Amino acid sequence: MILIWVVAPSAAMRIGLRSLLQEDEDLEVMGDSASLAEFANHSTAVDVLLLTEDGASPGGLRLEHAPERSQPALLLLTDQPGFARELIELPWRAWGLLPLDASSGELSAAVHALDEGLLVGIPALLKPTFTRVVSAGDERLTDGESLTPREVEVLQYLAQGMANKQISLALRISEHTVKFHVSSIYAKLGVTNRTEAVRVGIQRGLVVL
Repeated sequence: MILIWVVAPSAAMRIGLRSLLQEDEDLEVMGDSASLAEFANHSTAVDVLLLTEDGASPGGLRLEHAPERSQPALLLLTDQPGFARELIELPWRAWGLLPLDASSGELSAAVHALDEGLLVGIPALLKPTFTRVVSAGDERLTDGESLTPREVEVLQYLAQGMANKQISLALRISEHTVKFHVSSIYAKLGVTNRTEAVRVGIQRGLVVL
C-alpha cells in the first residue's frame, strides 16, 4: 500500500484529488492539508506527497520544520515548467510534475512510479529545465542525470520500433509507466519524438542496432 498526503489550498480540490486517488486500491490517502506548513506539523509518515501549484511557489517547495521521518516523494500538479529547476536542487526522495488536469489513471501511475524512485513528468514541464541545445546541429547536453538502466531498456525497445503497449508487455510494467519512462528519456536527451531519441541514443552509444 502506498501512503499519500494531499496538499491544496482549495477544499474542493482536495476532495476531488482524494476521490481520483481512491480509485486505485493500492493507494491510501492518509490525510490532507491546505499548505506544506500544515503538513509539516503532522507526524504521519507518507510515501508520496501530492501538491497543487497554488499550494506552492518557486522558492517555497522546501519542507521546512518537518518532524523526523523519511523524506517522501513529491508529485506537483502544475502547468508551469519553472518548478522543475527548483525541484532538482531539493532533497525529495523522488519527484514529478503532471498538469493540473491529469486523469485518475495518470495520477495513479505517477504515484506508483514515484514510489519506485522514478522521475515523473511530461516533456512540456521537464524539457525547459533538463535540456539546453548547444549548437544548431544534433549535439545536445542535459542538465539532469543520465538515463537509468530501465530507461536504456525502454530506449532500446523504441529503437526496435515497439509501441508502448508492446514495451509494457516485454518489461511487465504498466503502459502508463512506459509513458513516464519515454517522457523522461525525451527530457534527458533533449528531444521531442522517438526518431530523435533513437538517433541521439545511437550517437551516445546507448542503443545497439
